[in-house]
Amino acid sequence: MINVTKTYLPDFDQYVSYLRKIWDKALLTNNGPLAQELEQSLKEYLKVDHLYFCGNGTIVLQMALKLLDEPGEIITTPFSYVATTNVILWENCTPVFVDIDPQTYCIDPNLIEASITEKTRAILATHVYGNACDVEAIENIARKHNLTVIYDGAHAFGAVLNGRSLLSYGDFSTCSFHATKLFHTVEGGVIIANDAKWHEKLHLLRAFGHRGDDYYFVGINGKNSEIHAAMGLCNLPLVPELIAARKAVCDVYTELLDWSHLESPHWVEGLVRNYAYYPVIFESEDKMLAVRDVLVKNDIIPRRYFYPSLNKLPFLKDAAPCPVSENISLRVLCLPLHAELPHEDVGRIAELINQNL
Repeated sequence: MINVTKTYLPDFDQYVSYLRKIWDKALLTNNGPLAQELEQSLKEYLKVDHLYFCGNGTIVLQMALKLLDEPGEIITTPFSYVATTNVILWENCTPVFVDIDPQTYCIDPNLIEASITEKTRAILATHVYGNACDVEAIENIARKHNLTVIYDGAHAFGAVLNGRSLLSYGDFSTCSFHATKLFHTVEGGVIIANDAKWHEKLHLLRAFGHRGDDYYFVGINGKNSEIHAAMGLCNLPLVPELIAARKAVCDVYTELLDWSHLESPHWVEGLVRNYAYYPVIFESEDKMLAVRDVLVKNDIIPRRYFYPSLNKLPFLKDAAPCPVSENISLRVLCLPLHAELPHEDVGRIAELINQNL
């Protein structure tokens, strides 16, 4: 079976060598030495100053929203994983959906200002598939209206925009290190703050809001373990190699697929891609479902990513229509992609798709 992704596992003996260090110290969590080492390595890799290794890619979004002065409306994208909307609801805020750009699939900055009210507190946008939001336009809007900018960068690790890590933009940027991602710590995530004033509060926020016996505010357990940090330390040096391997797979798809019946995102100028996903857009939902069924019958498992458009979630009321997102979400399919996917399998997938368009 060929799944939509496959978790990359580093050299087993290397990982065990880190486990021995953990056993020797008997320190498993609470910001241990390996977690600190990974944080420092990530700061150097991403060229950022304020980064916090946490339990997963959802909790870091919650932490960013918790730093807002008060709950309110959060302008966000309907074309993302459901966690982007769920964290807004969990933090007692209201998602206000703004439709996406029909080429990049990221939030359309030309539509944002019309949705800003006196209740708006932040813009929470997703770098979809590792493509870059219009960071300059969003920054200008946010500064004009005194709003916080939070980027959900779950797909953005390793992507570079205009010579900077894509994760270095915005007031806060978050990333998931889930096992399905190109860089992973099994479970994990980071939040990056672009202002030193948040350093102490973020440190406390992920550690129950206290240092020793001194309690400062309501915090949570956002820490990650030494076991997970060890996986990250093994995988981080391999990121360039993994991105190169994923690019090679994507290049084969791009060469072989019949683009007279398919579409793909427009990758923004100045972006060095990380090849996190390979989405294709079919001419209709019926055609996409028919091709998906053929692939599944051949033990090839793609994914409708993202579906549904988040403004159509059944537990939301009175969400604004987002026709572009709704249309794309019905027709999109992410094809299998990982660093170890044999190119002959890519060719077989492309052939099956072309035969059934």
